[in-house]
Amino acid sequence: MAEDAPFFADLADGPVGWRAVWLHADDGVRLRAAVWAGGAKGTVILLPGRTEYVEKYGRVAGDLRARGWSTVALDWRGQGLADRLTPDPMLGHVGAYEDYQRDLDAVLAFARAEGLPAPFMLMGHSMGGSIGLRALYRNLGFRAAVFSAPMWGILMNGWQRPLAEVVTTLAGFVGQAVRLTPGTGADSYLTREGFDGNVLTTDREMWGYMRGQLLVQPGLGLGGPSLRWLRTAMDDCAALAQLPAPALPTICALGTLERVVDPKPVHLRMAGWGAGQLDLYPGAEHEIMMEGPAVRARFFDRAASLFDANR
Repeated sequence: MAEDAPFFADLADGPVGWRAVWLHADDGVRLRAAVWAGGAKGTVILLPGRTEYVEKYGRVAGDLRARGWSTVALDWRGQGLADRLTPDPMLGHVGAYEDYQRDLDAVLAFARAEGLPAPFMLMGHSMGGSIGLRALYRNLGFRAAVFSAPMWGILMNGWQRPLAEVVTTLAGFVGQAVRLTPGTGADSYLTREGFDGNVLTTDREMWGYMRGQLLVQPGLGLGGPSLRWLRTAMDDCAALAQLPAPALPTICALGTLERVVDPKPVHLRMAGWGAGQLDLYPGAEHEIMMEGPAVRARFFDRAASLFDANR
């Protein structure tokens, strides 16, 4: 049986019946997962974005529970309460992007061992969207998938991309890959920036919900990515772009004010996804699941409808 892990239930503001556990990937890295059981229709495996942690998805678990679905979320390696991978705990780092698949495998093994209700559905936000897309090619048993602003491309100006290619390549050769990517912050965006002009949400209350979690528990936060993370993420996005769309029903939600991930690869991918639908949210920012009540209700209603149709 998995060992219980710390969990800040008051900050998560999720439904009752939660449990948090420590897990280990097959290379020994310790991860944290949170389970909100009680939804009898099946289980949503929720893949958070870069910098995130399970408490952020407490309200999401409540929205899914209200529609009949249990939820499992995880702290990826290098963030939340999972093992940090560098001496600087605020540096977002991974040795290889495929290591995130090890983390997902550990969570799926746990969910099955716990007897959480089948079928399993995938929901991925931002970086979790790229990890989730890669997972769909591995035939892990998901019946349907919902993506929120998936990181299928990293947003850069035209001149930045070739420069990033050169800098990240050289950094690996000269032993500087575990350094903060220039132009990013060493602290959490949510605690560094104010609501006005932020790139995450247009809803002040949900901004306060996310920001308040890190003000109370700053150890959950994460700063900018390492050069190694950027290099391996760019490579994975490029490789995924060459693959045909999976034969799996999906909805991809994207705000029209998206300024965090590159929206162009999202439009291209969904234009060629025969069983997929691109769902645009006018006036919404990056965090569709952290927007106002009307946006959130639309997102979860449509996600639940897709999941219900593919049980």
